[in-house]
Amino acid sequence: MKKFLLLIGVMVGLMSFTGQNEADAIVNAFRVADATQVGQYFDDLLDVKFPNKDEVKNMGRNQATISLKAFFADNGIKGFEKTSEREVGATMYITGKLNDGAKGHNITILLRAKDGKRQIISLRIS
Repeated sequence: MKKFLLLIGVMVGLMSFTGQNEADAIVNAFRVADATQVGQYFDDLLDVKFPNKDEVKNMGRNQATISLKAFFADNGIKGFEKTSEREVGATMYITGKLNDGAKGHNITILLRAKDGKRQIISLRIS
């Protein structure tokens, strides 16, 4: 019985590190301003909000990647600074600032665990 409980504890611990590694990979993708790399973590459908544009609900992964790539290019995004990260159940929030050499843009990323990995379900840039 002790071995079984130990095994369960180790499995839960490893699963939490996997989620954290994905969050770190997402942050790193934003740090290098690589929209294609970020897009690998998009859910099939996600909500996207860019500055001075209406929010688009249920945007497809490919379209969201293309839109993010265009936003990065149009605004000269060069990097990302994470300001906060918190987890509530299966949901994780990451906030930060996209660096463009000037004032930057605030960003909020909402991730949810799906099929054993974290995926971006909402991306809001202001």
